[in-house]
Amino acid sequence: MSRPRLILDTHVWLDWLVFDDPGIVPIRNAAGTGRVELYIDAVCEAELARVLARGFASRKLDAKEQEACLAQCRRIAKRIDAPPPEAERAGLPRCRDPDDQKLLEAALAARAAFLITKDRELLRLDRHRVRAPFRIVTPAQYADELRR
Repeated sequence: MSRPRLILDTHVWLDWLVFDDPGIVPIRNAAGTGRVELYIDAVCEAELARVLARGFASRKLDAKEQEACLAQCRRIAKRIDAPPPEAERAGLPRCRDPDDQKLLEAALAARAAFLITKDRELLRLDRHRVRAPFRIVTPAQYADELRR
């Protein structure tokens, strides 16, 4: 039986790596027990690194903490080494925010079943049933999927 492949957006990674958000626990447990596989590509990892370096209103991470977060991400997630072919990318929905397009492309390249995000624009695509070869859901919605 194949395990569902997941892409996490930057905010979900931050909830996992920095803020220890209880809403991420079902995903973290599923990954820890091998029920799911997490993937990330170089573009998404670079964005995570930039956000970690920038800091947050409630917290600033020093260089060691930033590197520890990135190292944990690299241990957890498998690396996507190649982008999807242009013909496949052309079939993806277009995001209003071009910066979010990379997440759709990463999900496509990973052959993910789910893109897990808190981004309203990405979630809007799923609500409007815009055609994508994966579901776009919140962490809470994915936790519901895990309970089924």
